Amino acid sequence: MRYLLIVDYRPGTVETPMTEWAPEDVKAHMDYYGALREELLASGELVTQEALTGPEHAKTVTGDGVTAPVVTDGPYAEYKEMLAGYQLVDVESEERAIEIAAKVSAVPGPGGVPQQQPIGVRRVMTEADFRDMGI
Repeated sequence: MRYLLIVDYRPGTVETPMTEWAPEDVKAHMDYYGALREELLASGELVTQEALTGPEHAKTVTGDGVTAPVVTDGPYAEYKEMLAGYQLVDVESEERAIEIAAKVSAVPGPGGVPQQQPIGVRRVMTEADFRDMGI
């Protein structure tokens, strides 16, 4: 089963934006993600992961397929709910996806303190899900 682990801009226990952290704290943060990436690659569970640019670079596109699309920019007032990055994992169970999400949530912030950042966990739909909907 594949699960999307969603990292957004909700801060967890650390309110200070990473742009204001000491360089060694940023390095520890990124090293943690690197080690977790290697662990999940070694276990064969990581499909892909990406970090995204900040909300100030975001665009929203609306189109009708006929006329030129409407493009609007950020930043947005609700930026904390915007996607910051994600991991797509292929695991045996929802419990394993939650276990990995807990590791992502524990990424260190300033002073090495675990951030406890909320991580969304969403199962990727399968053909069976669409069949169950009559599609």
